[in-house]
Amino acid sequence: MSSNPSSNPLANKAQAWSALFSEPMSELVQRYTASVGFDQRLWRADIEGSLAHAEMLAAQAIIGAADLEAIRRGMAQISEEIESGRFEWKLELEDVHLNIEARLTQLVGDAGKRLHTGRSRNDQVATDVRLWLRAEVDAIAALLVGMQRALVELAAGHTETVMPGYTHMQVAQPVSFAHHLLAYVEMFARDAERLADLRRRLNRMPLGAAALAGTSYPLDRERVARTLGFDGVCQNSLDAVSDRDFALEFAAFASIAMIHVSRLAEEIVLWMSQNFGFIDLADRYCTGSSIMPQKRNPDVAELARGKTGRVVGHLMGLLTLMKGQPLTYNKDNQEDKEPLFDAVDTLRDTLRIMAEMAGGIVVKPEAMERAALKGYATATDLADYLVKKGLPFRDAHETVAHAVKLAIREGRDLAELPLATLQGFNPAIGEDVFAALTLRGSMAARKVVGGTAPEQVRAQIEHHRQRLAPA
Repeated sequence: MSSNPSSNPLANKAQAWSALFSEPMSELVQRYTASVGFDQRLWRADIEGSLAHAEMLAAQAIIGAADLEAIRRGMAQISEEIESGRFEWKLELEDVHLNIEARLTQLVGDAGKRLHTGRSRNDQVATDVRLWLRAEVDAIAALLVGMQRALVELAAGHTETVMPGYTHMQVAQPVSFAHHLLAYVEMFARDAERLADLRRRLNRMPLGAAALAGTSYPLDRERVARTLGFDGVCQNSLDAVSDRDFALEFAAFASIAMIHVSRLAEEIVLWMSQNFGFIDLADRYCTGSSIMPQKRNPDVAELARGKTGRVVGHLMGLLTLMKGQPLTYNKDNQEDKEPLFDAVDTLRDTLRIMAEMAGGIVVKPEAMERAALKGYATATDLADYLVKKGLPFRDAHETVAHAVKLAIREGRDLAELPLATLQGFNPAIGEDVFAALTLRGSMAARKVVGGTAPEQVRAQIEHHRQRLAPA
């Protein structure tokens, strides 16, 4: 075993891949092409993949048992060095893979040089990114559950709390605050479905595709896949090393999830404003002003809204990155990591803080109900009432429009108009109309599955609690 750097073919960057090169890479090119500054976060996946590869090489008698033991010993030391912060990341070694391989060879000599048998950095990096992303996907799946639970529990206390439902940001019909919150639960539930679906496609192993054409060594790719927890192997070596559709798919999922976050964040900003006054947020999720002492700004919600553009931008960048690449691997693909890493980080952090913030929302039911009384939110209920009395809906719609016009002129709600006045629009209107014109009467009448009637909302809350309960 040699630890002499001069005997290490990776000690000199000009020799990192071949003795073909007669001059060293320029320092400018080193800096421009190096990825170790950001891809070192893949180190755990790189070591995990390398150990599984080494075990398979030994099982296939491609390397000896002593080499395998040396590789395990060396990787254990490298892991300890990285975790303790003592590992020296070298720019001239370009990326996480060459840095780890160079240190391994320095520690265990020829055994480290044999590790790369039957693989290329092309299939190695594709495997590492999938391993890393799979772990992040599982963590994000748990955060999506946490986000949904926070909203469900907040909703559970407000099945009878009336608020205005809006279309075009105009008061439309009364709904419960719980019903409103459960709309976001449904959105995040679909996000979770998308995430689970993309995980199945993500969980295919490229390792063994080598540079692009496979390898002449008798590799047992299925064994490595089982060791690493993959569902199977990529079936075409050209596709395995070149495509990054799993990263595109994650970025698309992350963009949709962040858009859902952003819509909720926008409503939190509106609800907290003095013009709405529907909710209040805990001080720990707000900031003040450097000049206006009265201000409590919902910065967390605003930043979540702003960071959505960042994630959507990463999706656009990744799509553009891939659109013109011929088969197979191209250096362009080095540019997949920073947007993917940041999309993961941003979504993960945003889901965590938004779930915490939602759990601390203080609701102001009186303000919500006052707002629901504006805008003639029960006009459709009056139209429905007339339909049940035998009037065709279009005629009922026109009749109610005239009633609303009068109410606006007199500055009164529909429920405040005298019965005689209402009967002037249609003589079929009776005393029972006022039950239909109340906010809670309107809500209670909407018992259709998915409607805002409290009994339906309570059933949905129970459904979500069971769905989200720990296994």
